[in-house]
Amino acid sequence: MTIQPSLAARFASSLVQTIGRPVDGGDRLALAVSGGPDSMAMLALAAAAFPGQAIAATVDHGLRASAAEECAMVARVCAQLGVEHSTLAADRAIAGASVQAQARALRYRLLIDWALEHGAPLLATAHQADDQAETLLMRAARGSGLSGMAGVRATRRIGERLLLVRPVLDWRRAELRAIVRRAGLPFVDDPANDDPRHDRTRFRRLLNDHEWLDAPRLARTAAHLAEADDELRAITDWLWRARRMKARSGGVRIDMADLPRGLRRRLAQRAIGEVRAMAGLDEPSWSPEANIEPLIDSLATGKAATQAGVVVRPDGATWLFREAPPRRPARAGNRRSA
Repeated sequence: MTIQPSLAARFASSLVQTIGRPVDGGDRLALAVSGGPDSMAMLALAAAAFPGQAIAATVDHGLRASAAEECAMVARVCAQLGVEHSTLAADRAIAGASVQAQARALRYRLLIDWALEHGAPLLATAHQADDQAETLLMRAARGSGLSGMAGVRATRRIGERLLLVRPVLDWRRAELRAIVRRAGLPFVDDPANDDPRHDRTRFRRLLNDHEWLDAPRLARTAAHLAEADDELRAITDWLWRARRMKARSGGVRIDMADLPRGLRRRLAQRAIGEVRAMAGLDEPSWSPEANIEPLIDSLATGKAATQAGVVVRPDGATWLFREAPPRRPARAGNRRSA
């Protein structure tokens, strides 16, 4: 199970570039290893580049009978590489609609809790350039905005103690598969990756069947969009500090004068989230990426609008955000006897 020193050095350089700092000798690098070729390659690369620092975990979602053996296979390889391994079993059943989305949410929750319990400041997943290209095409087809088109982020801060990192985001799927084959490492191919019912499978085939759709270039496009999105987030932070005002009777007021629609949208999304947090609203559901275009349209014409339990009223160029009053129950009309 030997890894070429040049590949280990490249992985170390990729990780340092991703997190923007040297990897401390005491840092534990937590690895999410599914048993697929991408994550098995990341496991071997991390073990060679940072000996004694990597730990690994595999999630058994309880969806396939073969999952237990796949977890055991990863554990055996980790033992040979000198990497501590944990199997994380699902603590609830996954059923119904959106199985993949449910499994993803469960997987990240279990992995984050595991990494924090082990005191690891870094949690690495094996998303690579082909994944990024597929994500960009999928989201473009859905009409996503800038944040969605930015694709898989190289890093994401989770609280104060953990950074989610993607150290092989610039690597190709084929070269990661070649690494595990040359090292003689076992791996499994998830049958869901070839299931045509999933959007990602269809876009993967589109990329495979059309060489002119260059995955690395698409991945670089996503990286450029991510950079632009980060810059807009920084501008939004500055405007939030400069233009946000507390309302006398609670809520938030924001001076939207002379701002383009995109920045108004971002400030409005943040204000809705803050008012909901202040009011302790859990229902209706809300996401910072929710579509608020009808609300922006109404406010632009001087009309109040409501979104996710928050009412927004324009007062000239200032928008006032408050918790929406509870709806009054409809009164039953007078009934005539037949």
